[in-house]
Amino acid sequence: MQRHIEAYLTYLELERGLSPTTRESYAQDLDLFASFLKRRRIGSLTQVRVGHVREFLQSIRQGRQPATVARKLAAVKGLFRFLESQGQIRKSPTAFIESPRLWRRLPTTLSLQEVERLLGAVHEEGLGRRDAAMLELLYGAGLRVSELVSLDLSHCNFEAGFLRCLGKGSKERIVPLGRRATEALQRYLQGERPRLVAKRSSEAALFVNRAGSRLTRQRIWQLLRRYAKAGAVAKAIGPHTLRHSFATHLLERGADLRTVQELLGHANISTTQRYTHVERSRLKAVHEQFHPRP
Repeated sequence: MQRHIEAYLTYLELERGLSPTTRESYAQDLDLFASFLKRRRIGSLTQVRVGHVREFLQSIRQGRQPATVARKLAAVKGLFRFLESQGQIRKSPTAFIESPRLWRRLPTTLSLQEVERLLGAVHEEGLGRRDAAMLELLYGAGLRVSELVSLDLSHCNFEAGFLRCLGKGSKERIVPLGRRATEALQRYLQGERPRLVAKRSSEAALFVNRAGSRLTRQRIWQLLRRYAKAGAVAKAIGPHTLRHSFATHLLERGADLRTVQELLGHANISTTQRYTHVERSRLKAVHEQFHPRP
């Protein structure tokens, strides 16, 4: 069983180009499924039947969001599709099991005033120069936090006004650098980064910690929450909130959906379309507030 799971995960990584983070999520979901099968004394994936998969889904529904259950089912479905394509099984036991229908949640976004308060809470002294550059990039370029921490110094081209980043599935995209993000980055690179990497001059990472090593995603979450509190931003936010705000604010000002898709690095435009719902909800709120007969 474990051999088949490892073969599937390797396929996802090498042929489908899944990121290490996504691969790890799939691995955890499939480990949960394998543990369930072992408790049922099922030693091989070839012995799995539709009833087993349904029983597994029922066992994990308690205390989990529908989106989490849907993700775990997607991992199991993918595993059996892979085994079917490899001739290991004749027919997938998940073929007629439908994923739960999910409500599409509107992403949490910040208003312009909240963004200004958040960015204004960073004092650009010492490590504050680094933090200001990171937040300006998250909002000004719409980066994912994984893209931000994976940036190297060589990925920045200030002369052309672009940076190169690796998105989901190791897909490369070129992102324009705005004036404020560029200025904040240059202040960090000239004033703080040389001091941080003094003992690690060969460090390639753009954003580094006190020891001169690449920053982690967890540390950026911590910093963002600290600055949100300092800036009196009451919403529960994370790095992705700035990405959501980036997309929403572009659409509010007339950017076309296809361009925003390109900037965000979405493979499917339907993913980008959810931001149009945010815009519609804003229009409805304005209509109700200001129209004489709402």
